[in-house]
Amino acid sequence: MKRRRFVETISALSILPFIGEEEQADAITRSIPSSGERIPVVGMGTWLTFDAGRSAERRARLRGVLQTFFDRGGRLIDSSPMYGSSESVVGDLLPQVRPPRAPFAATKVWIPGRRLGISQMEASRKLWGVARFDLMQVHNLLDWEGHLQTLKEWKASGRVRYIGVTTSHGRRHDELERIMRREPLDFVQFTYNLADRSAESRLLPLAHERQMGVIINRPLDGGDLFERARGKTLPGWARDIDCANWSQLFLKFIVSHPSVTCAIPATSQVAHMIENMGAAMGRLPDAAMRRRIVDHFATL
Repeated sequence: MKRRRFVETISALSILPFIGEEEQADAITRSIPSSGERIPVVGMGTWLTFDAGRSAERRARLRGVLQTFFDRGGRLIDSSPMYGSSESVVGDLLPQVRPPRAPFAATKVWIPGRRLGISQMEASRKLWGVARFDLMQVHNLLDWEGHLQTLKEWKASGRVRYIGVTTSHGRRHDELERIMRREPLDFVQFTYNLADRSAESRLLPLAHERQMGVIINRPLDGGDLFERARGKTLPGWARDIDCANWSQLFLKFIVSHPSVTCAIPATSQVAHMIENMGAAMGRLPDAAMRRRIVDHFATL
């Protein structure tokens, strides 16, 4: 809702010239360190936004969001059993859209106990309608030792392609760091955005050192970044990195970090998805531009 109010203050005409360019370009991709497989740097989260239940109206809107995501080059979709009906909504909508490439399906296990975790992961697979998940993650480190043992076994047997663990809201970084140093993970997921850059000091360098993919949640700080920018004009130098709006500036700052594999902003609006996916097109900030973005954000 914060972002919706913010976007309403921006003229749609300022965005239109960039839409055609985005459709014609290929999305920027990054390699998954453990395999070399490349995925687009902007993915899609589903927390809150895809918890639509049985609402036909909301599902119809989300079908358009999902189709736009794929049309603009997206692949990685991230969900969780914690997110209400999101997994079932994603599973119901995937057969109704036309992805040019197979989606990169990522979800989580979020329940105490190995046996219950196995049951939950199998239930998620059925809800999504996939033969196997590309990525299975332990959500917010809940019972991570037991679940990670299961995930290692599943990966070895081909039941899942990649494994990882997650945190959010900048929490439990000390524990996550210990796990990263100890375990052979394909991915870690945590919060990183212009308002919370704490991951820069330890987690991002460690992920690079340990050759782990990094998925960034809350890259727009739950919409609060738009509150900071409300009523402010996008700086003219943002055009130097092909940004037409604040969303693209915020996201390009995230995905330009060399340790970041993919950011997963969430939205239930087609217009917002168009903006988000624009961050995977054109030029990315270099180190000097990243410092400039940080400095400018501090003045907002």
